[in-house]
Amino acid sequence: MDSRDWLQPQPTTSCTLWLLLQTTVIVLGSSFQFGYNTGVINAPQAYIEGFINESYRDRFGEVISQSSLTVLWSSTVAIFAVGGMIGSLAAGPLSQVLGRKRSLLCNNLIALAGACLMGFSKLANSYEMLMIGRFVIGVDCGINTVIAPMFLTEISPVQHRGMLGTLNQLGIVSSILISQVLGLPSVLGTESGWPILLGLTAVFAVFQLIFLPFCPESPRYLLLYKNDDSGARKALGKLRGACHDVDEECSVMQQEYKEESEDKSVGFFEIFKIGHLRRPMLVAIVMQLSQQLSGITAVFYYSTSLFIDAGVDESNSALTTVGVGCVNIVMTIVSLLLIERAGRRLLHLVGLGGMCCCSVILAITLTVDGGSWLTGASLAGVFLFVAFFQVGPGSIPWFITAELFTQGPRPTAISIAGLVNWAGNFTIALAYPPLQQVIGGYTFLIFAGLLALFFIYTYLKVPETKGRTIQEITARFQKVNEARDDNKKFYNHSTKL
Repeated sequence: MDSRDWLQPQPTTSCTLWLLLQTTVIVLGSSFQFGYNTGVINAPQAYIEGFINESYRDRFGEVISQSSLTVLWSSTVAIFAVGGMIGSLAAGPLSQVLGRKRSLLCNNLIALAGACLMGFSKLANSYEMLMIGRFVIGVDCGINTVIAPMFLTEISPVQHRGMLGTLNQLGIVSSILISQVLGLPSVLGTESGWPILLGLTAVFAVFQLIFLPFCPESPRYLLLYKNDDSGARKALGKLRGACHDVDEECSVMQQEYKEESEDKSVGFFEIFKIGHLRRPMLVAIVMQLSQQLSGITAVFYYSTSLFIDAGVDESNSALTTVGVGCVNIVMTIVSLLLIERAGRRLLHLVGLGGMCCCSVILAITLTVDGGSWLTGASLAGVFLFVAFFQVGPGSIPWFITAELFTQGPRPTAISIAGLVNWAGNFTIALAYPPLQQVIGGYTFLIFAGLLALFFIYTYLKVPETKGRTIQEITARFQKVNEARDDNKKFYNHSTKL
């Protein structure tokens, strides 16, 4: 028997009602927040641009130029990602000092501030207030995107970790769809309704502020950071159920703590200097880039204008965007059902390969004049593009990062991965509109090239983490690093001879 076999949690651990309830509170309060604010800015674009123009005219007595309006609009969209980068950087230290639970509770106060700024921006006739609100809610979402997946990973049994991690993505896509439905012209996607549409993000913060206090803190955090053995056992007992013996799982965490005692205080730069941490960190970074530089951000932020360019009637473009949201949810559920059977690596490869092919199709259909059939082909290309995204790249990069690291370096690793993800988000959000103006649909050829590179890297470098404990996953990287060191020593010795 392998010496690590006893570390495996009990294979019969089930998803208890309390575990599902806590997962729901985390997903609805944190994942929904991120998804809603990703999709909500899309539908009311014309009305917000009109508001910016009107506010500028009232202040300066002249109509803003089209180029300046494009810059202000894209900046309003992209500044959300700037806040996200700052939030993701702060999330790691915050989660260590306050814990996972209290960090999310305090973060909801940031969300309420952002919701108020956006919701009252039109009343104050200030587009700057809208931009600041987008920045503030971006900080909130940056913290959420780091802490929520980490929290879910730490409360999940090994055999359900992938499924519960995918629920994070299901929450994101569900809230994107909610924002798209609420953004329809018949609902709140109107000249008078868009401030309410943006301000409704406060609902998720209020929900989590009410229900999260009743949920237990992460048992791993309690045991390994606070040295609270009784608190950890109590939290595990609530999450695993009365029939589950928590002694074994506590032993796993204590063993992990002993193994990582030398590197538990890893900093942002140190993590790249330690061989067995540098490799999984690079994997995590590339996985995050494969999500954002795939082009999906352009679809989520600018799908309404994308469909208009594809030949869809302007009055139907918002409804078509809702169709994208429906595909999002259906395919995320498919991923949820497959994740523990097919594994992370295979699904990510399928997603990247499918998106690459769809990008080539979109580059052709969006640039060639061919009548209504090309419009249909463009729509099919977008829907398939989104479907393949949700198969793998949509959810897997978020929770696989938490699976690649033990408790000590995990907060730092997730913060760096989150920063990279938001940096990619910002890059595409800011660069896509001018690129679209200059080269049109050929922008998707750039995405196709990037997706091909990410596919090759995933095939060669990304390990399968399905069904493995975090100790087993990290041990694999340690063995690879030791083998590389041995080869290097052998090479150096040979050259001296």
